[in-house]
Amino acid sequence: MHLLLSTLLAILIAAPSPALAEGKTPGEVREANAELTASPVNAAPANQALANPALANQGRAHPAMIVAPQHPLPDAPAPKRVIDKKFIAVMGALGGAESLRFTTHKLVLDNEFAAGAPWITSVPSNPHLVAKYGGIFAAELLVAYELKKPHDWLPGDRLIRKLWWAPPAILAIIHIKNGVRSMQTKGPGGCTSVAECEAQQ
Repeated sequence: MHLLLSTLLAILIAAPSPALAEGKTPGEVREANAELTASPVNAAPANQALANPALANQGRAHPAMIVAPQHPLPDAPAPKRVIDKKFIAVMGALGGAESLRFTTHKLVLDNEFAAGAPWITSVPSNPHLVAKYGGIFAAELLVAYELKKPHDWLPGDRLIRKLWWAPPAILAIIHIKNGVRSMQTKGPGGCTSVAECEAQQ
């Protein structure tokens, strides 16, 4: 490591700068640069020196010291917002619909398990369900975000961005229907409570 640093330092010290090779001191180089940037009059001889190498030695400035004029950059296009009020409303509605479905389905499982239904052997724990369905909702959120985000390389991207809300809306309708169906769950004989089912037997 020390050998590498020593070699690099020796090369830097041994390599003369272009200004020192011409016999100019660093102070003269700074003065020439200050004159070039301060007065536009020196730009014309310097540009002529670039066009005609014979004039290069006659001008005060070396062609390598010419500062190119800086043009202002055009304004960058404003980035399109993906997460806006509509995105939050649609995905919030989907989250509420999924919560309705999963909550009502869990209540049905709890009640059937408590009633001794033979087809329910165990009820999943709440943390397990939250982790499982939270991951599913995160994936749906990511898909909706990617559908709404502009992709220049994707053919038909304009149409996809306009219809990004359709998959979450369809899923929300399905979840609401399933949640309502879970709330309307009835026993084998059409009974809606444990007492009513026992009376039918």
